Amino acid sequence: MSGTMIKLTLPDGSVREYASGATGADVAASIGARLAKDALAIKVGDRVRDLSWPITADAPIQILTFDSPEGREVFWHSSAHLMAQAVTEVLPGTKLAIGPPIEEGFYYDFDPPRPFTTEDLEKFEKRMGEIVAEDSPFVRKECSLAEARKTFGDRQEKYKLEILQKIEGEEQPASMYTHSRFLDLCRGPHVPSTGRLKAFKLLSIAGAYWRDAEGNPQLQRIYGVSFPDKKRLEEFVQRREEAKKRDHRHLGKQLKLFSIQEGSGAGLVLWHPKGAFIRRKIEEFWYKRHQESGYELVYSPHIARLKLWEVSGHTGFYAENMFPPFDVENNPHQLKPMNCPFHILIYQSDLQSYRDLPKRWAEMGTVYRFERGGVLHGLFRVRGFTQDDAHIFCRRDQVEEEIGTVLDFCLSIYGAFGFNDVSISLSTRPAKAIGEEADWHMAEEALRNAIVRRGRTYKVDEGGGAFYGPKIDLHVKDAIGRPWQCGTIQFDFNLPERFDLTYIGTDGKKHRPVMVHRALLGSLERFFGILIEHHAGVFPVWLAPEQAIILSVTEKVNDYAAQLLRELETAGVRVRLDDRPEKIGMKIREAETLKIPYMLVVGDRESQSHTVAVRAHGGQDLGTKSVADFAELIHSQDGPAGDSVTQP
Repeated sequence: MSGTMIKLTLPDGSVREYASGATGADVAASIGARLAKDALAIKVGDRVRDLSWPITADAPIQILTFDSPEGREVFWHSSAHLMAQAVTEVLPGTKLAIGPPIEEGFYYDFDPPRPFTTEDLEKFEKRMGEIVAEDSPFVRKECSLAEARKTFGDRQEKYKLEILQKIEGEEQPASMYTHSRFLDLCRGPHVPSTGRLKAFKLLSIAGAYWRDAEGNPQLQRIYGVSFPDKKRLEEFVQRREEAKKRDHRHLGKQLKLFSIQEGSGAGLVLWHPKGAFIRRKIEEFWYKRHQESGYELVYSPHIARLKLWEVSGHTGFYAENMFPPFDVENNPHQLKPMNCPFHILIYQSDLQSYRDLPKRWAEMGTVYRFERGGVLHGLFRVRGFTQDDAHIFCRRDQVEEEIGTVLDFCLSIYGAFGFNDVSISLSTRPAKAIGEEADWHMAEEALRNAIVRRGRTYKVDEGGGAFYGPKIDLHVKDAIGRPWQCGTIQFDFNLPERFDLTYIGTDGKKHRPVMVHRALLGSLERFFGILIEHHAGVFPVWLAPEQAIILSVTEKVNDYAAQLLRELETAGVRVRLDDRPEKIGMKIREAETLKIPYMLVVGDRESQSHTVAVRAHGGQDLGTKSVADFAELIHSQDGPAGDSVTQP
């Protein structure tokens, strides 16, 4: 109807009226020239749309810019299309597969007539710059599946045809996007025009299987990143160079911490003595703090009957991430992907009373998940890892206090490892969820109150919760500003129902307990990788396998150096002696490479005065100290920082 008005609600709660059919571009322009310039897309309700999308009904809206996660996804997805055009024009005959945005940038998979080279990347970038200068609009076109199949069939784009073949129901429309001379099958949305994609860089070439499945055709994947301006691109390149220096895979080998070898299998970690030492120190601290905080420790087996995973629902919604079952005396068993069903069985082994709650059970439990070969990545993505799990079974009236205590606990633990910048997100009820709406409201309020009452800011991921409950995610920021998701505090309405968990209340009747999953570090393997990169391999003194190394200047002082070694070991310092007949400069360089916190240089003067010349990693000269003073320096640092605990 002509002249119909609609009401659009902005993120600040204000409501504005527009004529029906107004677009995101119209809304952005009405708010301000700066927003109109920065706007990339619009979120209408829970759907992200092109800025040109006509809005015809009342709805909550959000103008998306590059500063929002969803805005960056649109920007990087559009950049993948930009790159795809450049590749197909520079290297005719290249077939298109898929090109999604990823966590930081984008990639596109191609089937080219020949393998790509690094020289090709320069040619692709040059062509991309020319397409950006054209400032061509991204235009959406919807058509029937039959028309889409004809379009991509005429172009002999076999991968696009395979995607179309998997779409069920001929009545469903397909959508395509064009810009400049390029057309792609795509759901969108995209930025308004190629001119928005001002700063970009193609990063690397990799092999990839079609749909990441071995046995499918081998494709060529190009990774890239883009930004609205050159300054942010330059900052990214600098961060990336620093990240390369900190790469835990390189440092893990250099410092002899861990390895992943073909002989044992992909994604399975071998902890070497120095890495195992650090792991043990982390675990000792973890166990100590949990016991001080009212947790009881439990252990569970690595396998269980398949029936357990059927009851828990894992075989239904998690099967693709589980290893195949195997037979044990005609009874199918399964490697565990999670620890929670075992903790539930422990709960069920006794009749529980309201007086017994809360139960806080924690476990360093090794689990096994079938990750595809294409996504395995050092310690960050493995097939066998140790999860620092805990499960809390409590009454409804205990929920908010328990959540608050867990949140305090997590934050204090992160501080002990040098992570003091922690961000929090709250994920709420998704469209498809189990449980009563009142239960979801109670759980979300408990999580929200726990955050707010500690004066913490947080982001809301609307609809981002699991189908079985809302959650808090905690992200630590490392030394070069990268966020890492570690901790999770997750409500679960599903498992208590599936296993019919109960406790006897004050009325003598059975009641359903509330169950909270809690991982703090996430997994030891992944956390160790984050820790390596955060500290660039220079571990805090309390974690370092070798806290100091004695470097003798000449062979004449070797007897004194050996005596010094014994005295420091007796004083509880983890120390090693390098008395090789090599030049002191070379010994210092090697010790720097090994990231040992302190070097104790011993020459004639130190031998005569029974002292040591102390040099910190990185070259800082700390002067001459007595043996006792140096031991005291070590002991002052030989414990985790921030080692305080909030008692439940």
